Amino acid sequence: MAEKRMLIVDTEVARRVDENRGDMSRSEFINFLIDSQLKEDTPPVDRVSRQEFFQLEQGMKDLLRNFLDFFISYGMELGKQPQDKTFAELSQKLQALGASENKARKP
Repeated sequence: MAEKRMLIVDTEVARRVDENRGDMSRSEFINFLIDSQLKEDTPPVDRVSRQEFFQLEQGMKDLLRNFLDFFISYGMELGKQPQDKTFAELSQKLQALGASENKARKP
């Protein structure tokens, strides 16, 4: 039988352990967390912050809007009149992307 010791932790830490440990005991869960952090063969996990993800999302919307805008303009310069339904759908998508960008930029 392993020797037991007491570990004093903040109430918030104990609450988080209890919320996330599932069927494991507190000791098993803490041991699992320590082992998973100390494994040398496991590469570090890169995470993206909410802000970085939001910036990526906005960049993708900008790219899509520019892409749609280019093809609408390109078609018009060639003198091709897009079908009313197609043109309306593309215009609506451009407006929706512009509206979502404007909402995101407002504080």
